[in-house]
Amino acid sequence: MTIVDDPAATTGTHRLERPARPRTSLRRLVRDVGPGYAANGLIGLIFSCTGPVAVILAAGAAGGLSAADIASWIFGVFVLNGILTIAMSLAYRQPLAFFWTIPGTVVVGGSLGHLSWPEVIGAFLVTGALILLLGASGLVRRVMAALPMPIVMAMVAGVFLKFGVDLVSALGADVAIAAPMVAVFLALSAWVRAGKWMPPILGALLAGVVAVAASGRFAPAPGSGAILAAPVFTAPVFTWSAIAELVLPLAITVLVVQNGQGVAVLAAAGHRPPVTVSTIACGLWSLAAACVGAVSTCLTGPTNALLVASGDRGRQYTAAVTCGALAIVFGSFAPVFVRAMTAAPVAFVATLGGLAMLRALQGAFVAAFGTRHTMGALVAFVVTAANVTFLNIGAAFWGLVAGMTVSWMLERDQFRRSGDPGSAA
Repeated sequence: MTIVDDPAATTGTHRLERPARPRTSLRRLVRDVGPGYAANGLIGLIFSCTGPVAVILAAGAAGGLSAADIASWIFGVFVLNGILTIAMSLAYRQPLAFFWTIPGTVVVGGSLGHLSWPEVIGAFLVTGALILLLGASGLVRRVMAALPMPIVMAMVAGVFLKFGVDLVSALGADVAIAAPMVAVFLALSAWVRAGKWMPPILGALLAGVVAVAASGRFAPAPGSGAILAAPVFTAPVFTWSAIAELVLPLAITVLVVQNGQGVAVLAAAGHRPPVTVSTIACGLWSLAAACVGAVSTCLTGPTNALLVASGDRGRQYTAAVTCGALAIVFGSFAPVFVRAMTAAPVAFVATLGGLAMLRALQGAFVAAFGTRHTMGALVAFVVTAANVTFLNIGAAFWGLVAGMTVSWMLERDQFRRSGDPGSAA
């Protein structure tokens, strides 16, 4: 297997992207980190440990999993992926946040009604092996290189649109919580000098905390009182029914939907994510995560969008390192933090996520509709935003399929060779 210096290289079958040189030293990390980057890392972690964790809780409850199994799941997706995030971000000196496939979690939740938990664990292991094999083969890089950037970014815009809509809905449904957060965010964004001292999204976070405290609506649900999460090993059971039902949808959500978003977001921000190495890492970590009952690892789109929302491109890797470190803490103390994060009003999380994603949503629209493949991009956006699931596969995948199909039929002259700068990798 060949190692290449250019993370964006697309030629060859077996290519591993070389890490950044010189290596990232502790002195450089301390020099590069700053309040704005730490704030972006914190916001990325808050996003990951609120709504996405709620998806895990819902899936686990639907499948009748024990509290210990659910806590182990949360431990795996945060602690293990936090370690991977730190290692990859330092190695390549760019933000590379790895968490878990949220659409895949939804798929698993639906399957737990008729599949046993050991059968699902077996499917997790097979999925990890498949992702690892596809990453090592170099096939994933060729597929990513063949996808035009406008269509991929239109799919990303369709996924991110929900955050903007939820922000507006939060303003209408809970103005006492949402309005102060929006007002502080806009004030710090408009007052550049103050915004350098206090990042707008961090100001919105603090304003939200004050608003929630003043409203008296912070109400933690009663829990077991556990503090530390304890990983639980479940012996896998391999059945053809579970493998046929789960492996392909999980692999698609990781490789095409989640990793596709992550690569597109980072590329749009000027980074060169190592597609092959990231895919191999997702496969290896999916195998490790499965051992503690956690769903497959992916290069996340929304969290990486939050990490590159502001700041100098060369220092944004510190936001990912911060996010990864906080993820390890969160996963280790999952029972405590989950009770705290689910105690805040829904509008707090919706407003914070919406404000944090505004720049990312703007960038996605500009990249999707600014140049070529505009009809394919429009179809990809509409199908993704419709959020319709078919064959247990989410709308983001079908948005890509529909957008590529329509663009190939109506805009065939706009497709170029794989080296096209409009490609996704």
